[in-house]
Amino acid sequence: MNYLSRRIAHLDMDAFFASVELLRYPQLRGLPVVIGGKSEHKPVRLEDGSLRFSRLRDYAGRGVITTATYEARAVGVFSAMGLMKAAQLAPDAILLPVDFDAYRHYSQLFKTAVASITPQIEDSGIDEIYIDLSSLPEDSLTLAKRIKQAVCDATGLTCSIGITPNKMLSKMCSDFEKPDGITILDLSDIPERIWPLPVRRINGIGPKAEKKLALLGISTIAELAQVELSLLQAHFGRGYATWLFEVAHGIDHRPVMTRSEPKSISRETTFEHNLHPRHDRTALSEALTALCTRVAQDLKSKGYVGRTISIKLRFEDFHTVTRDITLSTFIADPIAIRQAARECLRRVPLEKKLRLLGVRVSMLSSTHSLQVANVLTQGELLLEFQE
Repeated sequence: MNYLSRRIAHLDMDAFFASVELLRYPQLRGLPVVIGGKSEHKPVRLEDGSLRFSRLRDYAGRGVITTATYEARAVGVFSAMGLMKAAQLAPDAILLPVDFDAYRHYSQLFKTAVASITPQIEDSGIDEIYIDLSSLPEDSLTLAKRIKQAVCDATGLTCSIGITPNKMLSKMCSDFEKPDGITILDLSDIPERIWPLPVRRINGIGPKAEKKLALLGISTIAELAQVELSLLQAHFGRGYATWLFEVAHGIDHRPVMTRSEPKSISRETTFEHNLHPRHDRTALSEALTALCTRVAQDLKSKGYVGRTISIKLRFEDFHTVTRDITLSTFIADPIAIRQAARECLRRVPLEKKLRLLGVRVSMLSSTHSLQVANVLTQGELLLEFQE
């Protein structure tokens, strides 16, 4: 298919975890709500049948926010922010604990709803997917509305959709009209809609690359698009420089991978402020637990287990290190993943403040493949016994 004729959609659920909680507690709609508490922050039912909710001002500890409603975001409260800092900005915000079982359930519901319209879906996480609409007869706006309605009918939740000729642009565009928005863009719209944006809006340009580009006087995508490829190669190397040059011009040839076998599954978080390994140990421990839980949830939803567990640390000076450990058995349990990740951490001198923490599981095998292998092994043992 001609690259320019492709129609790739990126669907992103709106404030997914928080929105699922609002289905359970509709009385909280329109209020600032933060997800990130512990089990003791569950609402308490009073004698008159009403619920008493925890408030952010009452939180004590070093925990971080998983997500927040748009009302909380409006006052500067965002995911990965420390709960104590958030309490200073929105002391009256409602605090709820994380419920990954509920989020996985609604994730499966919305993906099944989209699959009823087209199977050309790439699973990109618990709350987002890519969809190849190129072969469908309807126009893009009609398809977007149809998909959004199917998601709403199945879950009661809203989503935002970006539709462009490629995955990179679509992921950017799904964020333009949040919440409950639709953005449709073609390559002729790039100078007006994409180039004025800061370079960090491109998925794949992290803080380190952003800082290096800034030293070259490049802060917007337009400025990046005007730079000669040879200059980028001199500062970033051939491969990454070519990628920077292409994405600045809206070029991304990656297909929607409907049946891809992942090599690894990972999660990472950049802290709102650098955390000290000793003074902020509780917050770091909670962040590690949250990452391991989300990786385990991703493994379960995709049907994989893994043997190699890795951690990624980026320090305040942007120096990045990784450590990994390969186990004798496959795992997907969050507790086992966390134990292995802690073993990796013990091999890193923690003397500087941390700005990023990541967890990855690789050397994957599908649970179905392992089940088949176990059946075959048992069959071979049975034959040996009969002989």
